[in-house]
Amino acid sequence: MIVLHITPLERTVLECLANGAALREIAGRLGLDEREVESNLTTLFVRMGVRTRAEAVAAAVRRGLLAP
Repeated sequence: MIVLHITPLERTVLECLANGAALREIAGRLGLDEREVESNLTTLFVRMGVRTRAEAVAAAVRRGLLAP
């Protein structure tokens, strides 16, 4: 498996996704614009090789980036 290093912001976004937060909630929690969060998600999805939020969370758990 390819090792994936993520930033603290990416980890926080993944944690928010895992907790079911919507884009607007994530943006508000992080003090970012929704477009910034969406852009970060798109970049993260490409790096992780996933297409959906659910796939991103599952991949993060498999790779040990998030606790199950």
